[in-house]
Amino acid sequence: MKGKILFVVTSHGELGDSGRKTGYFLSEVTHPWSVLGDRFKIDVVSPKGGRPPVDGFNLDDPINRKFWDDPEWQEIMSTTKTPDQINPDDYLAIFYAGGHGAMFDFPENKQLAEIASKIYEKGGIVGAVCHGPAGLINITLQDGTNLIKGKKFDCFTNAEEDANGTAKYMPFLLQTALEEKGGLFDGAKPWSDHVVKDGRLITGQNPQSALDLGKQLLSSLS
Repeated sequence: MKGKILFVVTSHGELGDSGRKTGYFLSEVTHPWSVLGDRFKIDVVSPKGGRPPVDGFNLDDPINRKFWDDPEWQEIMSTTKTPDQINPDDYLAIFYAGGHGAMFDFPENKQLAEIASKIYEKGGIVGAVCHGPAGLINITLQDGTNLIKGKKFDCFTNAEEDANGTAKYMPFLLQTALEEKGGLFDGAKPWSDHVVKDGRLITGQNPQSALDLGKQLLSSLS
């Protein structure tokens, strides 16, 4: 093992006022983990700790099935750490997994934003996929600027949110919010596998991008 990476997952399980359940998107955790897990120790943190709600529960996906059937992985995911248990100095990178739940509890979590800022300021990498970039909205660096300002990024796009029928349940549109913070949107066609790397910020558009984002993280950490 060459070091540690911190995965962040949501604790929020309700899709706005839709009456539908949500959570972290399973493949947005398992696919990057499948690339990184043999080289790095992975810890998982969530805003509330413990076992987070899960969405995108597709066990026909062989990578999802492999992890879901692994008792050691289940133990990690059922006992996620809380932000106050995390020492940023322990990690080479932080990665925000998506799932619609992230839209509700990532942006205003000051502890997670401070952890990410400290990891980035000491030369670490910040990654995020799909709705995970909601965690980037309020990451402020020591000079007072927002991490996303002036950097190219991708995320679950406004077009994808509309096509998915979920825009009306969201507290805001993620692409728009990041653009308002000074981010430079660099998205692809809906449902494309698309990853954007701008220095030590690596972002992916949707679940289809999670595996390639893991590969980009691995390449940047190697």
